[in-house]
Amino acid sequence: MPHDLSAERQAWLALMLLDGVGPRFFQRLRSLALSPTDFLIARPETLAPLQMAASTLADLRRWQRGDAELHQRLQMALQWQDQEGCQLLFVDDSEYPPLLAAISDPPPVLFVRGNASALHDPQIAMVGTRHPSPLGAETARRFAHSFTASGLTVTSGMALGVDGACHQGALDAGGQTVAVWGTGLDNCYPRRHRKLAEAILEYGGALVSELWPDAGPHPAQFPRRNRIISGLSLGTLVVEASLNSGSLITARLALEHNREVFAMPGSIHNVQARGCHRLLREGACLVEQVQDVLDALRLPLTAALEEPDSRRPGSPDTPLWRWLGTDPASPDWLARQSGIGVSEVLQQLLDLELDGQVLASPAGYCRRQP
Repeated sequence: MPHDLSAERQAWLALMLLDGVGPRFFQRLRSLALSPTDFLIARPETLAPLQMAASTLADLRRWQRGDAELHQRLQMALQWQDQEGCQLLFVDDSEYPPLLAAISDPPPVLFVRGNASALHDPQIAMVGTRHPSPLGAETARRFAHSFTASGLTVTSGMALGVDGACHQGALDAGGQTVAVWGTGLDNCYPRRHRKLAEAILEYGGALVSELWPDAGPHPAQFPRRNRIISGLSLGTLVVEASLNSGSLITARLALEHNREVFAMPGSIHNVQARGCHRLLREGACLVEQVQDVLDALRLPLTAALEEPDSRRPGSPDTPLWRWLGTDPASPDWLARQSGIGVSEVLQQLLDLELDGQVLASPAGYCRRQP
């Protein structure tokens, strides 16, 4: 099958196959006015100003000798972009997202499956722990739903937990969402999110990676993935995060990119909120409602903010309701406070849960937030 990429673009891809070549290497090439095509045919001894690692030089020699493995991997990328819905975006293309191009180390090439134009839409990055509380996951979903209704595209990393809830919230609103992968786009990770990836494409969103299509998961790739999430977005909202969460890396990168950082406060007893509390102490914008983010970004977005669901009843007519708050409470504690027997408390909690009024977790029960 013929490929529509120019020889220069194919040289960009070939260069990415060499060990030690990344965004900063491309920047050094450009500073020396050396094109990838010229680099690939240059005699290694003439490339001393680049101060290349020995492994990079060795791979360059392999390429110049016609190494079969390297040339086959180039063909893999060319065949991938020939598939329907697949596109390669080069950093100096007009189609490359301008916000991402503005960061200090933009990916030289993006692999995109789906609607590449979504990368140009105003985006809010939403990130958080892979192990959220039930309330945290529900809050992430509802905020993503409202952001989508307001005209923002929700961007996240499609990990388990908060990321998945954010993508799902955007889809529930009937909107598009952008998922940035830490693997190649032919290698869905985690595997249980395959159907989520299919839904993102079905609803006009995009899957994005800087990695070769068959690249598998590796710990070092996910922190680098985070700079793409923050780089695409006008701001980053951290929903729930522990002190060692990778979400804090995304927030730090957002600051380096001169973008807004937002964080949600949580219970002092919730270890998954301590990362957010650290961000707030360091100056992140405190977020209690969607409008806090929209006001800070000052965007001319649509006015279609999600209204409270008129079908949801008001306060349930039960004495138990006044003892339920945003922090989980055990049935025993609720029984003592309300004066209702434990068996009756459990029955009422089950009814409220089935009605969608409360969330259940191992820590207890709390109100579902509107």
